[in-house]
Amino acid sequence: VQLQASGGGLVQAGGSLKLSCAASGRTFSRYAMGWFRQAPGKERECVAEISWGGGSTRYADSVKGRFTISRDNAKNMVYLRMNSLKPEDTAVYYCAAAGPGDTWYNLVYDYWGQGTQVTVSS
Repeated sequence: VQLQASGGGLVQAGGSLKLSCAASGRTFSRYAMGWFRQAPGKERECVAEISWGGGSTRYADSVKGRFTISRDNAKNMVYLRMNSLKPEDTAVYYCAAAGPGDTWYNLVYDYWGQGTQVTVSS
């Protein structure tokens, strides 16, 4: 599966952005999906994950209650809605696909899109 993320940009603190990730292929629903981010000088962090059918999600504590991951399997799309953005959310955001065959508690992300920059000004 090939992934392409978009939707990043510059936003003021407290603002919102919605990231999109378009996936190629006809087996998108067989992949669990995740959004990751990496800020300069920091390790890559998983911020949100969604199961194959979208029924299960989980979030990093740092974004819980502010970010929402969703997917549309009919359109081969996964989204990350980011509200109440903070300067510490500034990073390059990546979408990634895990599976097929992985379990929800042992996802291995094998496929990565290019990143999209999110910058939150104070």
